[in-house]
Amino acid sequence: MPRATSTSGSSSGREPVALFYNELFLKHEAPFSHPESPERLRAILSLLRESGAHDEVDWAPFKAASEEDIEAVHHERLVRQVLEASMGGGRYLDPDTYTNTYSYDAAMLAAGALKAAVDAVLGGEYRRAFALVRPPGHHATPDRAMGFCLFNNVAVGVRHAQRTHGVQRAFIVDWDVHHGNGTQDIFYEDPDVFFFSVHQYGAFFYPGTGAMTETGAGPGKGTTANVPLPAGMTDAVYQEVWNRILIPLIRRWQPEIIFISAGYDAHWRDPLAGMRLSVSGFGWLATQLLRAADELGVPVVATLEGGYDLEALALSVLATVRAMQGAPLPEDALGIPDGGPPSRDVLDLLDHIRAIHQI
Repeated sequence: MPRATSTSGSSSGREPVALFYNELFLKHEAPFSHPESPERLRAILSLLRESGAHDEVDWAPFKAASEEDIEAVHHERLVRQVLEASMGGGRYLDPDTYTNTYSYDAAMLAAGALKAAVDAVLGGEYRRAFALVRPPGHHATPDRAMGFCLFNNVAVGVRHAQRTHGVQRAFIVDWDVHHGNGTQDIFYEDPDVFFFSVHQYGAFFYPGTGAMTETGAGPGKGTTANVPLPAGMTDAVYQEVWNRILIPLIRRWQPEIIFISAGYDAHWRDPLAGMRLSVSGFGWLATQLLRAADELGVPVVATLEGGYDLEALALSVLATVRAMQGAPLPEDALGIPDGGPPSRDVLDLLDHIRAIHQI
């Protein structure tokens, strides 16, 4: 895939990073006020321009996914449902998940961005790519749109890597504060895809899945790892999750490509959850994950999921992009909560998960 811009990479002394975005993503909009709004992408793009990062990355071209691409991970009836809802002018598919006239096209284009990102990194032109897309995708199950998500973008990307590029070992890291139930469902019995999720977990917290005992089924037994955490966890706890569980799993799994479902709603200012991560914390998570990928010599594709405080979202995406570039992380202007070291109860939980997965 040719690069869209020549200003990144070697000319700036930084790792070239491909970003994927289209203005059609802004036209997917609820009829009433909704946390998953076009303002999310507008805030991100504004900060990328203000910081200079906008001109230091490559904005790569891409096309919409085909119905065949979507049906590689979803039932045909879901594709028909979203299409008919959009053709009818839009409606809510559940109390949280809306469509309008542009939603079907935006969702197809979002999934297509993941295909193009996979082609970019597995074709050798890049090692790192980030799809700035909406609607998000990780809650969309094989037969249901839910949780603001219509089609499962990261799953389309993984299936494309398998079918087109012959990838036999893919690893998905989902750090969104909500469990990626749709992604888990799609790959729960797939022995060639490892799904890892760290998320807030507790009574009445959406979507209610992601227990540590959910580890895969059939030939996929052992290829799902969930780290369900109580509310209030800070950077220090997530660092322990990375050091004790995620990085050892990646090293053992030896993937050919790593995907990130990059949700930023675990930030302490996010209105939809109760975690206490900082912008610096997200930068650290991205940096350590990229180092693990570099250690194995494998590419990384990230896709935007949640994150609903606009300033925290934009700063955290910028931190991820800077980490992908191998550049200094931005200053954390929002502050870092002081939570102290992880409690004994949390460390015992992590040890229990380590035992489940024989780490």
